[in-house]
Amino acid sequence: MAIVLSTPGVDELGGVVDALREWQDDTAPMQLHPGDVGWFWRYGTEATAAAVRTWSRDGRVLAAGLLDGPRLLRMTTAPAARRDEELARQLADDLTRPGRGVLPEGRACVEAPQDALLQGLLADAGWGLDEPWQPLRRDLTEPVRDPGVRVEAVGPERAGERAAMQQGAFDGSTFTEERWHAMAGGPPYADARCLIAYDDGGAAVGALTVWSAGPGRPGLLEPVGVHRDHRGRGYGRALTVAAAAALRELGSSSALVCTPSSNVGAVAAYRSAGFQDLPEVHDRVRTA
Repeated sequence: MAIVLSTPGVDELGGVVDALREWQDDTAPMQLHPGDVGWFWRYGTEATAAAVRTWSRDGRVLAAGLLDGPRLLRMTTAPAARRDEELARQLADDLTRPGRGVLPEGRACVEAPQDALLQGLLADAGWGLDEPWQPLRRDLTEPVRDPGVRVEAVGPERAGERAAMQQGAFDGSTFTEERWHAMAGGPPYADARCLIAYDDGGAAVGALTVWSAGPGRPGLLEPVGVHRDHRGRGYGRALTVAAAAALRELGSSSALVCTPSSNVGAVAAYRSAGFQDLPEVHDRVRTA
């Protein structure tokens, strides 16, 4: 059967998320997580569907990607399909040719598992390596210690506070209370939690969202942010420890996070929270 590239309809998104859940494994390299799709859901269901691409054979999804911007495709494959030559060649062709409706002409980036056959095919086609990213992982077999500060899971009644923390942590953030509700309305959020940390005076100092992929599978921290007025006081470490505890309560086997290797402060905070380095990863980039 031929491999079919498609953009799923709104009613098909749940199936894509389910496939991504099934593909998560502690032994797998860093890859697209259902939480990545869940975080994108803040733009709404229709926008999320329009940003997703799937590659299927005989009705079975073999690969899925998320256009996290018009020139960046974040993608992964079913574990058994990483070395599938027919799929890899189809992916490389679809990603390289703008007429296929995935990436435009000019500069473009692809995030794909480092052990996928696709990596070599893109390299052969002239795609280089972009800046390095540092993934980190924390095993959740053992209980997680108290973070040392008050950290609470928040729901709709504090969506505005959660949005304010996002805006305070990331310059240019467009996250709003309305977008929180859009995100929380998506299927991935059924296994997610938003956490806010508070200082001794009761002021909110930072926030993050954790995404479970189901019991026995790795969970994801995305995004993690400390308000710019409260940095340098250990709140990033505390939030990250609390995130690990929340994912353990949700049944996750481990907690994953990934940040640019150049963000040495974030890497140090994650390490201090018990996360261990995984091998650095690079996006594939086409510069012209």
